[in-house]
Amino acid sequence: TISHSFKDCYLFLIMSLTISQISKTFGASIAVDNISFTINTGEVVGFLGPNGAGKSTTMKMIVGFLQADNGTITLNGLSCEQDAVKYKKMIGYLPESNALYEDMYVKEYLGFIAAGHEIKNPSNRIKEVIEQTGLNLMQAKKINQLSKGYKQRVGMAAAIIHSPMLLLLDEPTAGLDPNQLTEIRALIKSLSANAMILFSTHILQEVTAICDRVLVLNKGKLVANDTITALAQKHEAGLEEIFKMLTH
Repeated sequence: TISHSFKDCYLFLIMSLTISQISKTFGASIAVDNISFTINTGEVVGFLGPNGAGKSTTMKMIVGFLQADNGTITLNGLSCEQDAVKYKKMIGYLPESNALYEDMYVKEYLGFIAAGHEIKNPSNRIKEVIEQTGLNLMQAKKINQLSKGYKQRVGMAAAIIHSPMLLLLDEPTAGLDPNQLTEIRALIKSLSANAMILFSTHILQEVTAICDRVLVLNKGKLVANDTITALAQKHEAGLEEIFKMLTH
């Protein structure tokens, strides 16, 4: 028992996403230019940059939707090229577009997603994520009847239903009202205890509220990778001023 416990603890300690010198071009346009970073379990990392900086392209490469032209992406030492199914099972993804089957009922849709992940005791897990994401009053409604904010919650529920070790959130708070923002912030923080979270947003207050560290992309290049406190001390400015300086 002791050896198994030690092994489990060791595996927990080494869980990480490692991005090493990845690049992606589309024709003559360089979308991502030789970037490297690491995210460990327990971290919520803000992913910042102006429109067109390469954030969504980077996330799509991490998920495995796009293949990097150069460099490597590994999750706990495993790459998508080695075993795409096993690799993708470790990831939860809420894309900016948040495409949903809108003719399905909320609970029905989550059941469909749970079946795809082959989740044991799906009813229990669906009940848990509905509670976590505040969808109790909406679970019997069709998705096309929901507001944008509640659709975001459905997307979040679908992203976390299989308890992924890496969670990629691309603009997850879009369309949420102030009360919903507070609830989703708390949810993201609670999920980080057992996962790595990469959180892309243009709302800098959200980054300050929930992120441990920030990555800043500008024109495909990684121009910052540090804690908010360290950046503030280095530049003697707040996050908004720092963002403007780094992406000017």
